Amino acid sequence: MKKHLLSLALVALMGAASATSASAQAKMTPGTVMVGGEAMYPTKNIVENAVNSKDHTTLVAAVKAAGLVETLSSKGPFTVFAPTNAAFNALPAGTVETLVKPESKATLTKILTYHVVAGNMTSDKIMAAIKAGKGTASLKTVSGGTLKAMMNGPKNIILKDEKGNVSTISTYDVMQSNGVIHVIDKVLMP
Repeated sequence: MKKHLLSLALVALMGAASATSASAQAKMTPGTVMVGGEAMYPTKNIVENAVNSKDHTTLVAAVKAAGLVETLSSKGPFTVFAPTNAAFNALPAGTVETLVKPESKATLTKILTYHVVAGNMTSDKIMAAIKAGKGTASLKTVSGGTLKAMMNGPKNIILKDEKGNVSTISTYDVMQSNGVIHVIDKVLMP
């Protein structure tokens, strides 16, 4: 029994040490944010960081299927509203599987580029645009569509897509070498 408890304590300590070392490493690089349990470094580009987030494996697979890796690795700058795996899982059954098929590439590309805005739209810039727009900011997406940004509380930005669906930004201002990522809780639809 003592041996089992000692093993559990050792495993817990090792897990805490690895989490602490990741946190310590993230703290050593200014501007680093933890997303999906991994450090997102401001010196890396959007794709280099996204592939490390355990919360964005579906998004990364979709970006690869749509052939957008090169684009999102380019100079930019881009603002990406990045849906989590849970956001993709909330779509109707079979949606993701259908979208990543080669014959659905155009539709997938349109949906993914609907989550991208040209430029570095930090939360401060989005909030300033909302204030200037008297409560609503229209964000032109790379796909040619429009997202509406609004406030839901003093520092809580929500996005409304063209179909009326609403997504909340859960993690703001994950700075990248070629832009910024904001983590969102719903997939937006053009």
